[in-house]
Amino acid sequence: MRWIQGNRMTGIILVIAAFLLLLPFVYESRNLLILLTQVFVFSIFAMSYDLLLGFTGIVSFGHAMFFGIGAYTMGIFMKRFEPTLGYFFLAVLTTIVLTAIVSFIVGLLTLRLKSHFYAMLTLSLSGLFLVLAEKWRTMTYGNDGFTFRVPELLIDRTNFYLLCLIVMVVVFLILKRFTNSPLGRVLQAVRENEQRTESLGFHVLHYKIAASVVSGVLAGIAGILYAISLRFVNTSVFAMDITLDALLMTIIGGVGTLVGAMIGAGLIEFAHHWLTELAKEHWIFERWIIFFGIIYILVVMFFPRGIVGTLSSLTWKRKKQPAVKKEEKIAG
Repeated sequence: MRWIQGNRMTGIILVIAAFLLLLPFVYESRNLLILLTQVFVFSIFAMSYDLLLGFTGIVSFGHAMFFGIGAYTMGIFMKRFEPTLGYFFLAVLTTIVLTAIVSFIVGLLTLRLKSHFYAMLTLSLSGLFLVLAEKWRTMTYGNDGFTFRVPELLIDRTNFYLLCLIVMVVVFLILKRFTNSPLGRVLQAVRENEQRTESLGFHVLHYKIAASVVSGVLAGIAGILYAISLRFVNTSVFAMDITLDALLMTIIGGVGTLVGAMIGAGLIEFAHHWLTELAKEHWIFERWIIFFGIIYILVVMFFPRGIVGTLSSLTWKRKKQPAVKKEEKIAG
């Protein structure tokens, strides 16, 4: 049943993706295009975080370090060299290598720890990257950051929109396959009961590091796209707020669902944009973060397992009730 539901959800996602693919050609709106591009970028980031939190049970407060590595790698390559597609792909490859190495080392050093000890150590390591970006001014220009040019193909917002959409769909399909693979099943077993999984003969640390590496690489890719969308990068990409955004997107959408991460990213980005626009109309909305907090509280109250998680559980209960009644009639 879950396999059928999973395929149905994948089909729905692909249909929506096809609609979004055609959107720029039937509805011209620069603001909507930019907003949807941000949604795609943070959907990738939120899905990478969901792999840790939702499928492995790892709470990380330092996920922004991989996001920042991707953003700075792309920015430095485009600033120091010619903004050509060749250097763009070289920056992507460098990001993949760097994030894989860093996430492997971080996982090796921290994943032996449990619960909040791991979370706080990842936060500390992320802080080290933030300090490095602040102090290495010859390369990063410190807190001021720097602007850079992008390849000519990506200057056009429609082309960049399509690139982000395609990357988001590809990442979703890869993670869907990854989480349904034998390795993904072991990760979910680790999430449910790490001691029991270890007693079955699985070397839990190896699996957790594998999830950390995949998650880190995808977060780095999201950082690349984020930097290109702004054509600017500064130390804010290493800020705790970036990790908290991914955490909120995952929780609001539904932990361990992937689809929920995309829905959460969309809700948060649209809510942020909507509340910011309202601030221009009335002074009370200048404190938009308060209203954002209220929206978050309401979502958690009415959707305790996230939007997708709660709706899935309700659907499962409705389908289960007729089967239970049928069994009772047979027994009677």
